[in-house]
Amino acid sequence: MIRVAVAGAAGKMGRALIQAIDAADELTLGAAFEHAQSPALGQDAGVLAAVKGCGVAVGKDVVAAIDSFDVVIDFTVPEATLALAQACAQNNKAMVIGTTGFSEQQLQILHGYQDKMAIFTSPNMSVGVNLMLQLVARAAQALGDSADVEVIEAHHKDKVDAPSGTAVRIGEVLAGALGRDLSKDAVYGRQGITGARERSTIGFSTIRGGDIVGEHTVMFAGDGERLEITHRAQSRSNFAQGALRAVSFVHGKPPGLYNMNDLLG
Repeated sequence: MIRVAVAGAAGKMGRALIQAIDAADELTLGAAFEHAQSPALGQDAGVLAAVKGCGVAVGKDVVAAIDSFDVVIDFTVPEATLALAQACAQNNKAMVIGTTGFSEQQLQILHGYQDKMAIFTSPNMSVGVNLMLQLVARAAQALGDSADVEVIEAHHKDKVDAPSGTAVRIGEVLAGALGRDLSKDAVYGRQGITGARERSTIGFSTIRGGDIVGEHTVMFAGDGERLEITHRAQSRSNFAQGALRAVSFVHGKPPGLYNMNDLLG
C-alpha cells in the first residue's frame, strides 16, 4: 500500500485527488496539507473532499507529517512546491508535481533536488494530453514550414498563470519538431498594427473564464486547408487519475527526474 500526501488539499484539484485516492485499492491517504491561513486546517481531509472521513486532518507542517507518506502530489504554486520539495529532499520522499508557472530559476532549484529524491513532473497529468503532444510533433514534422502554427488554450477564471504550462509545453514540442527557437519565435497575443505574420512564428492565444477545466488546440493553417488537434478536459478526474498513475510509477524509483514520457514508454 502506497501512502500518498496531497498538497493544496482544499482546492478543487486537491479534493479530486483525495476522491481518487479513496477509490484506489493500492493507495491510501497518509497526509493532507494547506497553507497557514487556510480555513480547512484541522478538518478531516476525507470529509472535505465529500468522501467518508479518513482520520487524516489537514495540516500545514510537512516536516511533522513526513513519516506519514511515501509520495506527495503537488498541484499548488511554485513557491509552495519548492518549500515542499526541500522538505522531501531532506527525507527522501518522492514527489509528483503538476504545478505550473515556474520561472527558469525556480526550475533550476527544483531540478537540483533530483539527486536526493525521485521527482515526477508534468505540466499536464492527462494521458490524452501527452498523446496529443506526440500527434502534434508528428504533424509538425510532416507539415514543416508549409503551415502557420497557432496554440489556443482556455482555462477557468481562477488560473493565475498564462499561457498554461501545457500550452508552453506544446510550444516546446512544436519548436523542437520545426527546428525553431521558442524564446525568439513565440508571440503571446496580438494587438494593434502588427504587420504580416512571419511563417516562423509560433502564436499563443489565452482564454480565461468561468469553470473551463482545460482546452488546448494546435492549429496548422495552410493555404486552402487547416488541421486542428484539440484536447478538451471535461473534469479534473482525468488529471487526478494521471497523477495516481504517476504515483505508482515513481514510488520506489531511485532519485532522478521523471516525466510522462517515462511513464508512457
